[in-house]
Amino acid sequence: MHTFQPCPIDVFDTNPFTLIGKDWAVLTAGNQQKVNSMTISWGGFGVLWNKNVCFVFVRDSRYTKTLMDSCDTFSLTFFQKGFNRSILMYLGSVSGSRENKMQVAHLHVNYTDNIPFIDEGNLIIACKKLSATRITPDTFLDSALESNYYKNGDLHTMYVGEILQVLAR
Repeated sequence: MHTFQPCPIDVFDTNPFTLIGKDWAVLTAGNQQKVNSMTISWGGFGVLWNKNVCFVFVRDSRYTKTLMDSCDTFSLTFFQKGFNRSILMYLGSVSGSRENKMQVAHLHVNYTDNIPFIDEGNLIIACKKLSATRITPDTFLDSALESNYYKNGDLHTMYVGEILQVLAR
């Protein structure tokens, strides 16, 4: 297992648009008995309810959603530039309900305060879930959103998490 150091959030200096939207993150949820990870490219960071937060989106069909709904915490793992993109694509396309994705991808789960994360990452954001809001077509102000992103009805839930800890390797 790798050694991670706490990183004060006020020195967290990165572009949030490229961090999630282009570099991608791996969302991990679960506990010591059952854990799953999936790649995400939708989400962000900000301040809400006077707390530093991140927000992520998980489709109804994803196995990770059951763990997000049953657990109080989750993490985002970011990898160094040049990390094998095919591993991130695999984590985002294969269901953890059908196979052990960590074993197949040769990745390892580690924990900080019982919050699981991917040990091979170089930046970890550990979060406490604050809210879960299901995104439904009746909330869209732009009608093209449903036809462009939800033709099959596989909607998202938006999870907002308070950032409890940032760890760097």
